[in-house]
Amino acid sequence: MRVVTRYLFLAMLISTPAAGATLPDTIARIKPSIIGVGTMLYTRRPPGRFVGTGFVVADGRHAITNAHVLPKAINGEKKEFLAVLVGRAKPEVRRARSLTVDRVHDLALLAFDGKPLPAMRIGDSTRVREGESYAFTGFPIGMVLGMIPVTHHGIISAITPIAIPQIRTGALDARMIKRLRNPYRVFQLDATAYPGNSGSPLYDPATGAVIGVINKVFVKQSKEHILDKPSGISYAIPARYVRELLESRGLR
Repeated sequence: MRVVTRYLFLAMLISTPAAGATLPDTIARIKPSIIGVGTMLYTRRPPGRFVGTGFVVADGRHAITNAHVLPKAINGEKKEFLAVLVGRAKPEVRRARSLTVDRVHDLALLAFDGKPLPAMRIGDSTRVREGESYAFTGFPIGMVLGMIPVTHHGIISAITPIAIPQIRTGALDARMIKRLRNPYRVFQLDATAYPGNSGSPLYDPATGAVIGVINKVFVKQSKEHILDKPSGISYAIPARYVRELLESRGLR
């Protein structure tokens, strides 16, 4: 119990912003909370396939990512397992499991084994305004560029519905119709995110408080359904839905 309490205390210290913190200060502080999400199969080459990003929350043994980052199937017979990749100097693979999936908002709550990691604080996404600057840190294009988290920043260019009515009815499909019936707003960014950034935290540059979760695929299926080529626009799911997901499991 003392060991767990000690790690939780250290996590709180690491995630607490210093007065007058700058973006470089915040990046250094939150990097230990950024993890890779994928699968591990030791007989495969390469054994790890980390295709998305997640960030540590709550007690330091839970993480948030996008639901679409999770594998559709895991080959248990060959001993494949859901995994998170933590650490930089000596990367460590840990077993993980999916606790709750919110497919409406494309979010997933994971639990992972091992010692607690520094947790990021969930901020108040209802106070976000267009024109404010935020940053996100993750693994663009998965692990292709290495295991060093990369940070991008930009402004909230719009707070916009996840799906918009299409001029041509032929552009509608069942998935879009469902979202039009239950619309909610997302953050549109002027910063470019890549597929591996899915699940990255969007956070306040000074405090590190998470106000959204970067999403590259899910929102585009609705917002840019009829575009022949993907645009440089990126989106984030507001953190209010992360908070709801945590509270559904009795976590904060």
